[in-house]
This record gives sequence, structure tokens and C-alpha cells, in this order.
Amino acid sequence: MAVPVVAAVVLLLASWQVAVDGPLLGLDRSVRAAVRSSHREHPSALLDHLGHLLSDLGDGGLAVPVLLAAGGLAARWWRRAGAARWWLPLPVAALTAGLIPLLVVPAKAAFARPGPLGDPLVPGQWGWFPSGHTATATFSYGVAALLLARAAGARTARGLTAGAVVLAAGVGAGLVWSSFHWLLDVVASWCLAALVLWALDRWLPRPGA
Repeated sequence: MAVPVVAAVVLLLASWQVAVDGPLLGLDRSVRAAVRSSHREHPSALLDHLGHLLSDLGDGGLAVPVLLAAGGLAARWWRRAGAARWWLPLPVAALTAGLIPLLVVPAKAAFARPGPLGDPLVPGQWGWFPSGHTATATFSYGVAALLLARAAGARTARGLTAGAVVLAAGVGAGLVWSSFHWLLDVVASWCLAALVLWALDRWLPRPGA
């Protein structure tokens, strides 16, 4: 129970601080200043390019197709494992793809937080909190790994889980390094995805069980 409790507390704390412009936002400004200092004192085209590449892994045009493909592959694995509801990964993947904007877009509009570059929001523009790219990556790769791991061996399951964690962390790091998002934007999306993944892990059956 530690995972959902910690994730919920951090998510609520970050949301509250963003809503009231609280002192915790000083952490965002400190990280932003450190990133700018690193760019200025140790310029690296390679790191900048890597940051953009990692950020792009959270784009819906890439992450969502991976999720849907994993759902199809997981259904095949579940069927081979003798699952009665072998088709379940397909709707789970599709519903996850639809759930991401339903959770993130209203929050962005409600908080209307400007980005780290400081440009004010224009009418009709969503805010930066929470990070859509981070949520897309964490939800998509996390659910994909969860569905596949259900019918995989222990070693493969650990590899899938580690891969999803690395991808989600990499996207968040790339967004902060590239000044596309504040740190708390990224952390909030990680926490939101952790809550959904924890609930899904408890609900999903295990093939052959």
C-alpha cells in the first residue's frame, strides 16, 4: 500500500502548491536554474539532442501505437497461456489510450500553469501542469509492460517492468533538461500514472490462475 499512498500524497501536495503558487515551487525554479547553468557552462549538442529524443518518446503518435500493439501481442500471449478472457488486453490498451487525455487535459486547463520559459498562456491554450508527454509515456509503456508481463516468465516480466520505468524516467528527464516542463509537472504525471497502474495491477487477472 505504500506506492498508492505516497503517489497520492505527492500528487495532492504538488497540485496544491501549483494552485496556490506555494513555496514548493521554489524547487522547480532551482532545478530550472541548475539546468540553465549546465547549458551555459557545459554546452553539449549531444545532450540537447538526447533530451529532445527522450521527450519525443512521450509523444502520443509513438507511445500510443506501442501500447495498442502491446495489447494485441499480450492477447496472443494470454491465449497461449490458456486465459479464459485472453482478449482482455485489447480493450484495456484501448481504454488506457482514451483515459490519458481525459485525466490530463482537464487538469491542464484547470491549473493553467505557464511553462518554464515564462511565456504567458494565450486564450484557449492549456497549461503545463501536469505533463502530458510524461503521462502518455508512463501510462502507455507502463500498461504495455503490465499486460505483457502477465503472461511472461519472471525474468522477462522484470525486464519489461525495468524497461517501462527507464522509458518513463527518460521522458521526464528529457522534458526537464529541454525546458519543456517544470519538474513538478513531470512528478505529478508520474504519480498519477502510478495510481492507475497500481489499481490495474490489482484488477487484472493472471492467465492460468
